[in-house]
Amino acid sequence: MPFALLKHALRRPPAAEAYWPQPGELGQSYDVVIIGAGGHGLAAAYYLAREHGIKRVAVLDKGYLGGGNTGRNTTIIRANYLTPEGVAFYKESVELFRTLSAELDLNLMYSERGHLTLAHTDAAVRTARWRAEVNQHLGVDSSLVDPDEIARICPQLNLSRAVRYPILGALYHPPGAIARHDAVAWGYARAAARLGVELHPQTEVTGLVIERGRVSAVETSRGRIQAGKVLQAVAGSSSLVAGMAGLKLPIRTVPLQACVSQPLKPFLDTIIVSGSLHVYVSQSARGELVMGGSTDPYPLYATRSSLEFKEGLMGPMLELFPFLAEVKVLRQWAGMADMTPDFSPVMGLTPIENYFIDAGWGTWGFKATPVSGKRMAECVATGRQPALLEPFALERFERVELVGEKGAASVGH
Repeated sequence: MPFALLKHALRRPPAAEAYWPQPGELGQSYDVVIIGAGGHGLAAAYYLAREHGIKRVAVLDKGYLGGGNTGRNTTIIRANYLTPEGVAFYKESVELFRTLSAELDLNLMYSERGHLTLAHTDAAVRTARWRAEVNQHLGVDSSLVDPDEIARICPQLNLSRAVRYPILGALYHPPGAIARHDAVAWGYARAAARLGVELHPQTEVTGLVIERGRVSAVETSRGRIQAGKVLQAVAGSSSLVAGMAGLKLPIRTVPLQACVSQPLKPFLDTIIVSGSLHVYVSQSARGELVMGGSTDPYPLYATRSSLEFKEGLMGPMLELFPFLAEVKVLRQWAGMADMTPDFSPVMGLTPIENYFIDAGWGTWGFKATPVSGKRMAECVATGRQPALLEPFALERFERVELVGEKGAASVGH
């Protein structure tokens, strides 16, 4: 046996480096306090430190890192939206996702699969053509494809005409991708911590101190902390936290459910979405079919699952993939979707000085994680609304200048 190998075998293994530091004592004051340790809040903390040199940042969460909607979504990433404002925004997010594994030094399992939004009616075909033209005009790869092309892209789909909702065409978006959602949160958390950002899970925000129209402090379950600026990024709890600041948001919070099947041999590379059938599905790297549908039809601050969701989902799934009839559902869960009237987010400045908001994501917050973090960090650092975020300002509802993205919702994802 070589001496070097024997020496290595007898050496005591080094202590494993902590993925991120254990939470320490909560400081008395910070330049920026971020409420919400999901993907958006952690990304904003990272970009504040890396791009703007603001490192006296505390990220607070009443639960654990990435334990909200970041850990409850179905990981689809795309830019094939309907409005020019939405397409430009998500195009930048896809571009950031493509290099994010290298930037964060962590394999996010980012995998471009192609994304098919199926059209079952003439109206859906027209909408797909409309979206394709807007996408192409703004440099996003999307096109309307017919059933023959769909069969080439995804031969597993049932393209029979003898079904209730035959497939007439689809919007094909080759850059459509999936990634490991919890790894995105972990990557941003670790990178932010290495730059000096403090992470404080299990720290619930219980109130906000507003003095003369300006936020000055944050009340928490661990005491009061002074804050130069505050950013809230709490997804389904957006209205509750904003209410602490005296803001009433045009948001309706509803559950959004999903489920996964038992692991199967890989057979589905493409992401499949059907707005008419209220279903979407992709296959994970572990072989599970990740499936979801539309949001629940009633407001509720809860993440419970229901039998109705599962029953409503399985019929459309079996119309698209009849051979899955004997496959078992492994588990199901729910997140809380904060829906705005125009199906677009609320981002940037608020009427309260130095209080910023990242909310209204509804069913597509995960795919916006890098761009929202980067642009909200810019907004917080400069005190100005970035051009990319101007269409999503809270005040658009007063001006009645809505960004109607319902046509690109497809289903709840």
